[in-house]
Amino acid sequence: MENKFFISYTINDHIEQILGQGGELAYLIKGENRAVLIDGLEGAGSLKAFVRELTDLPVTLILTHGHLDHLGAAFEYRECMIHPDDMELFYDPRHFSRESRLGFAKVPSPLASHQLASLSIDDVVEGCTVRMKPLYDGDVLDLGGIELEVIGVPGHTWGTLVFLDRKDRILFSGDAVNINTLLGMKGSASVEDYLESLHHLKDFDDAYDVMYGGHGTSCVLRSIVDDAIAMCERIIARTDEKIPSFSLDHEPVYYASDHNPDYSPKCGGLANIQYKEEEILKGTAKKYRSL
Repeated sequence: MENKFFISYTINDHIEQILGQGGELAYLIKGENRAVLIDGLEGAGSLKAFVRELTDLPVTLILTHGHLDHLGAAFEYRECMIHPDDMELFYDPRHFSRESRLGFAKVPSPLASHQLASLSIDDVVEGCTVRMKPLYDGDVLDLGGIELEVIGVPGHTWGTLVFLDRKDRILFSGDAVNINTLLGMKGSASVEDYLESLHHLKDFDDAYDVMYGGHGTSCVLRSIVDDAIAMCERIIARTDEKIPSFSLDHEPVYYASDHNPDYSPKCGGLANIQYKEEEILKGTAKKYRSL
């Protein structure tokens, strides 16, 4: 299904992938009794109305983390489920404001569906206070016939969560593990903390085959976790390539490997990592606080 703002792709008879203006992704998983919407895009267009065309079930919005390209629909549903460590990050003006979210939607992206030159502030859902319910590592969401297990993977943010569907052998990974995993941002964990999270995720290796993430419509093999572990170990050992760059917060960072145009590492494997030199070891990266 497609409209001015979104395109949906059917993964199977109860899972829809929804592509937003900036190339970011959400997932609608329909059980027998209710549905969950994993992530809410940036808020350009009414995702809630689009989802209503896809299901009549009651829908709960759950967030992989609190960044601007994942939280937009929370302002329509007026509530969401999120890890407590990302609740304050959610309200950071860089993620909360309409102007920031419009800017994200209008930046050219090879992953975007059909960006509109006429996109304006009036197309972006206005921010509001959102009722937040906590989600934690180990929680299970029962949709009726389908269960989603919650796995904490602190790294990209301290509150990053992924969701495991054992029935379909799919992990919905958000921005937790991808070819361009961004650490070194406000609210990110250290490289050592991220490595610990990846080892925790490895405990679920036998439960899924592929990941569907927050960007890039194709699925990714779970072997990306091994590649990310190896890259973290190189950073910690100071044997990575240490390519200078800038974070989305406009602060100096490094890439562990020189990269291709899609940010995949030229050295091989699937996982590249951006990080701050001063936030490699445990205890060096603080959790986000607004004060």
